[in-house]
Amino acid sequence: MELARRHLAVALIAAGALVATAAALAALRPRTEQAASHAFPVPPADDRVLVEVLNGTNRPGLARAATRALRRHGLDVVFFGTTDSAGRVDSSLVLVRRGSVKAGARVAGALGAGKVLLRTDTLRRVDVSVIVGEDYQPRGPLHP
Repeated sequence: MELARRHLAVALIAAGALVATAAALAALRPRTEQAASHAFPVPPADDRVLVEVLNGTNRPGLARAATRALRRHGLDVVFFGTTDSAGRVDSSLVLVRRGSVKAGARVAGALGAGKVLLRTDTLRRVDVSVIVGEDYQPRGPLHP
C-alpha cells in the first residue's frame, strides 16, 4: 500500500509539472492579432526615406503620434524624441538633410503639416528631420 501511494504521489507531481510547463509555454507564445495592430509596412530600399521626429512643443507624446502617422505612410522613422532647444515651435518644420526636396514634401504630406526647408546636414544620418510644432494635430490617439 505504501508503494502505491508513492507511485501516485510521483504521478501527480509529474502531471502538475507537465501542466505548469504547458501553461508557461502558452503564456510566452506571441499573440499575432495584437502584434498585427502595431505592425507598419517596411518601405522598399529604393523608396526609403529615413526620418527623425522631434517634439518642439510642451505637449507630451506629440513626436510619438507623428511617428505613427509617418510609419503608416511607409516612411522609416529611425528616431523620435524632444528638441534640444528650450523654446516652443509654433509651426512644424520639415528639414531636408540629404537627398531631394521631394522626400520632404512626402513627409509633410503624410503629416498634414510642416513647412519644407532645405537644411543640408549629412552628420545627422537621416534624410529628413521633422520638428513638430503647435500647429500639428494628430489624427489618432496621442498615447496607446
